[in-house]
Amino acid sequence: MLVKTFASAVQGVDAQTITVEVNAGGTVAAGKNFYFLVGLPDNAVKEGFQRIEAAIKNIGLRLPRLKIVVNLAPADIRKEGSSYDLPIAIGILAATNQMESEKVGDYLMMGELSLDGGLRPIKGVLPIAIQARKEKYKGMIVPKDNAKEAAIVNDLEIYGVDNLKEAVDFLNGELELKRTEVDTREEFAHNQNSYDVDFSDVKGQENIKRALELAAAGGHNVILIGPPGAGKTMLARRLPTILPPLTLHEALETTKIHSVAGQLQSNASLVYTRPFRSPHHTISDVALVGGGSNPQPGEISLAHNGVLFLDELPEFKRTVLEVLRQPMEARKVTISRAKIAVDYPASFMLIASMNPCPCGYFNHPDKDCVCGPGVVKRYLSKISGPLLDRIDLHVEVTPVSYDELAEFKRSPVTSEDITTRVIKARAVQVERFKDMKDVHCNAQMPSRMVREVCEIDQAGLTLLKTAMEKLQLSARAYDRILKVARTGADLAGSPNIKIEHLAEAIQYRSLDREGWSG
Repeated sequence: MLVKTFASAVQGVDAQTITVEVNAGGTVAAGKNFYFLVGLPDNAVKEGFQRIEAAIKNIGLRLPRLKIVVNLAPADIRKEGSSYDLPIAIGILAATNQMESEKVGDYLMMGELSLDGGLRPIKGVLPIAIQARKEKYKGMIVPKDNAKEAAIVNDLEIYGVDNLKEAVDFLNGELELKRTEVDTREEFAHNQNSYDVDFSDVKGQENIKRALELAAAGGHNVILIGPPGAGKTMLARRLPTILPPLTLHEALETTKIHSVAGQLQSNASLVYTRPFRSPHHTISDVALVGGGSNPQPGEISLAHNGVLFLDELPEFKRTVLEVLRQPMEARKVTISRAKIAVDYPASFMLIASMNPCPCGYFNHPDKDCVCGPGVVKRYLSKISGPLLDRIDLHVEVTPVSYDELAEFKRSPVTSEDITTRVIKARAVQVERFKDMKDVHCNAQMPSRMVREVCEIDQAGLTLLKTAMEKLQLSARAYDRILKVARTGADLAGSPNIKIEHLAEAIQYRSLDREGWSG
């Protein structure tokens, strides 16, 4: 008997439906193989037979000694992972007349079987559910831990099951399962922008808070330079709290990536807050940008719509930092292999931190630097010019005084206060770039637009020329200064860039100054 069940294969952050064709019939001689799996399965799919056989027996059913052929179509797409166990098991039971086969084609099924028949959670349920709705399936049968994630998708019946027996009884009409439902908009609105940290926790550092407000308002990348213990990491971890809240579309997009990577917690549905990823400096270039023999999203994609924090930037391997350059411009990364190429979105804000020298005390107001001649310059040269070219704000962080630390009162400025100003500035930019497909904030402006959007008067031109000459700023700083000045004007509600906005932007080009490192 031939039975067809339906599963799905995830490629990049999208899914493609897989038809699981099971044909059972014809006796097999003792000692001969009776199970054949075709359709380009990997080892995890092939090994699934041992799990399926044990699970079927342990729920009180049997695996008859008939010739069983399982085809995973289309056969030219590689099938990976253990999530095909459930549709194959259901197909075998239906093809051997141990359960009803009428309803199996109405549902898309995925799940890894335990030997006792239990179901383990799988990766990539959200893109699979989106594809199932697109192809008009009645619903999905998934492990209970994945049910809330799949239920984000409306107009699709989602049933979470604990084991194979429940799935069989449900399809036989002998068990009524409770449909998993999630009010996506209500749950999103309730949990949106809830963080455990706040800018009111930070003592002093008002100039750094202002720089991060500028960064959040314009989507600018930032590097914080300062001695150990000055608060660089503390400030960086609070940057997501002042970014505009995720929209529902952004939340779905971000959740898809985390789902494919297996980063969602059990019984989770949406990613409600902007991601904050902080990889260790020993990370490899593949782990950062994504890839591998079976391509997976890397840290830059997991930081999509959020913040990527690189602490102690010069300690990262040079090759790791260099692979960041293209994704920072394109806001996506393409992973190409011999038989497949997948795109992962990677629109993130980069915030990096570093000591000014190996000992950490160059330019410190109280402590002397013990680094020898040329050491500071060699330390800073670990960061290439092309990478610095993509960082708009270079912010010097100074230590907090004892009096500020001893103050028991929290800062009167909260993340919510700053976010209100940031949202207003972003609204101006959304209107400004409404006709541009891939430009949403000032930092994303191409060079040709800078001349149109960032017009300055004669006094501003004079100031900028003087700064370029006197402070010995590099040529690459020019566009960056104008973009940051435009953001400063947006925060101030000014239609034009004024001298004070230019002056503020100029001071945030520390690493462009010739002789800064001695």
